[in-house]
Amino acid sequence: MHVLVIDDEAAIRQIIAAMVKKAGHSVDTAENVREASAKLVRGDVDVALCDIKMPDGNGVDLVRSFLGSGIDTHFVMVTAFASVETAVEALRAGATDYIVKPVSNEELLHRLAQIDSIRGLRAENQALRQFVTRDGGTFHFSSPVMAELDRLVSRVSVTDSTVLITGESGTGKGVTARAIHEMSPRSSNPFIPVNCAAIPENLLESELFGHAKGAFTGADRPRKGLFAQADRGTIFLDEIGELPLHMQTKLLHVIEEKEVRPLGGDQARRIDVRIVAATNRNLAEMVKEGRFREDLYFRLSVFHVDIPPLRDRREDIPRLIRFVLQQLGGAARKPMALDPMAEEILVDYGWPGNVRELENVINRAFILADGGRITLADLPPDIARHTSTSRERRGTNIATSGGLREQLRWLEADIIMRALKESNGDRKTAAQRLEIGLSSLYRKLEEFEALGIVTG
Repeated sequence: MHVLVIDDEAAIRQIIAAMVKKAGHSVDTAENVREASAKLVRGDVDVALCDIKMPDGNGVDLVRSFLGSGIDTHFVMVTAFASVETAVEALRAGATDYIVKPVSNEELLHRLAQIDSIRGLRAENQALRQFVTRDGGTFHFSSPVMAELDRLVSRVSVTDSTVLITGESGTGKGVTARAIHEMSPRSSNPFIPVNCAAIPENLLESELFGHAKGAFTGADRPRKGLFAQADRGTIFLDEIGELPLHMQTKLLHVIEEKEVRPLGGDQARRIDVRIVAATNRNLAEMVKEGRFREDLYFRLSVFHVDIPPLRDRREDIPRLIRFVLQQLGGAARKPMALDPMAEEILVDYGWPGNVRELENVINRAFILADGGRITLADLPPDIARHTSTSRERRGTNIATSGGLREQLRWLEADIIMRALKESNGDRKTAAQRLEIGLSSLYRKLEEFEALGIVTG
């Protein structure tokens, strides 16, 4: 993430910037509202760590101004003025969170990890959101396996059952969880996503269940936990397999007793929360290995939804690609088509990163493409290389060495020659199959002959 540290005190700017940089994020600094505004207006800041009191203005006004303009920046207010009124004002203005000076490295990294998790879920949701409709909640896919998934999700959504969603990374577990919430009677109440892997272990209990004032060093005010925030709504526990055993015990208590006890507190609070959990790990195997509680596993998997990887439902790929292109083209006012040969390669690819990877590839190709059409040359080299190898295993004569352009020429030649073969040598029919002009086909064949490319 790209983080902007805004503070009028040079020492504080340097300390916080060093923490952020050490965590692997890119960082920039600003010493006042004027300098911060000049950097925020570029629109590339993911997180702004912003002081409230500055010589030339107020951090809360900065939040109002920029979030009102539509930029996608998360503001975390950092201040020594730890009043409830200031915190509420900042949050009402649109700030994501609020931390008090002196800022500890642990707390800062926890906040950044949380925001990174939220951004990841947003990216996943953006690629798939259109495939979930609010009216009836159907997933608009072509494959029978997704039709069955749609049926399961529609049935369980209207109940209050706990749901366990499994599947590889990038398959859409977060989108499915949100769809379950949106189609449920709880849809008008909060949906709280939590990435269990992104929260440091020593902060998990406080984050999930809250803490009382004085519960630990730095707890100068009580904090409402995420379960309490999700009251009457849904909490989505992503990466549930990463939860430590001692927290699994506490979560089991919450599920069974329907109450949470804040860290350091002496009174439990009743809650009404639906739990949807997700993981890309095999919880049954973890139970056998003693790394996941069996009783919690059974509690979570009352209703199990397994999302298949993209490689097992290739018929969905063309439609998903067209949706992403439609979204990108609409936002950029730049219509974009996909070359049939490029589409064939994308359908053939194994997609280890699933839908999330596909969206990234199409985004990249959209940027590189000229003339309103994505071609083989716009695809990443590893996809072309992988596809070349898989075709060779199937007995197709394709070059798998040399530069990207050379390999892409071989791929293109292979596709054209197969189209000619399927058309019994009729070049006009082959051109129609390939959705290219007849003159373009002749030109390609001349190029292949001049280059000495021979296909099977």
